[in-house]
Amino acid sequence: MFLWRAEVQPGVSVAFTDTNAGNLALHVGDDAAAVLRRRCRLEDGAGISPRKFQYMNQVHGNEVSLVIEPGTGAESGTGAEGGTAVEPGVPIQPAPTADALVSLGGPLAVMVADCIPLVLVGAGSSGPVLSAVHAGRPGLFSGVIPAAIEEMRASGAADIRAWLGPSVCGNCYEVPAELRDEVAAVLPSAWSTTSWGTPALDLPGAAASQLEALGVSIEYRGPCTFENDFLFSYRRDSRCGRFAGLVWTHD
Repeated sequence: MFLWRAEVQPGVSVAFTDTNAGNLALHVGDDAAAVLRRRCRLEDGAGISPRKFQYMNQVHGNEVSLVIEPGTGAESGTGAEGGTAVEPGVPIQPAPTADALVSLGGPLAVMVADCIPLVLVGAGSSGPVLSAVHAGRPGLFSGVIPAAIEEMRASGAADIRAWLGPSVCGNCYEVPAELRDEVAAVLPSAWSTTSWGTPALDLPGAAASQLEALGVSIEYRGPCTFENDFLFSYRRDSRCGRFAGLVWTHD
């Protein structure tokens, strides 16, 4: 179920799922009731039940949502869903439309299949400040990482640390030369070449540069999604599911 999981500081855990956890997204044509059952198993496996992970309706932007009462949102992906019961007693509630969530300890989730699932943890005066960030090419380009860190610091976070989950690497993310030049003009560390010699973008490299410039230490970097079939990869299979990056406190 978990590709990687650790208690990163007393009372706070970070994890990234793999294909053994199954598809966790409601927007990819999967059976909604089955998806929600997988999410419940994930919450049981993380030991947070009856609390719920807060998901978001991700749109490849830089909007940050401060989560006051976590665990009410159901979707992550293009197009919000809400108000429909997929099985008795299990409603799908609207999720925040954002590409980063910040909470004062509430469980958070971000779902991906090549983009970076970035998890951030900071120390607040009254407890940990958490963030889950969907950092794809458009989000990195438009500054979703600085926006999330700004919101965390506004919420009292200090000593912020980062976990870069599995994503497509700079050796595999082939793009047109014009797109590479456009992105690298803003994010020079994103410039890359594939292992077969064509233009590429290094999203983890660009994210790491942004984090380091903001004074955030990087604790973990996940493997390449494209190269590993135990992870979902949209570039390898456009009909794939989504895995999750997770952060939660222990009650």
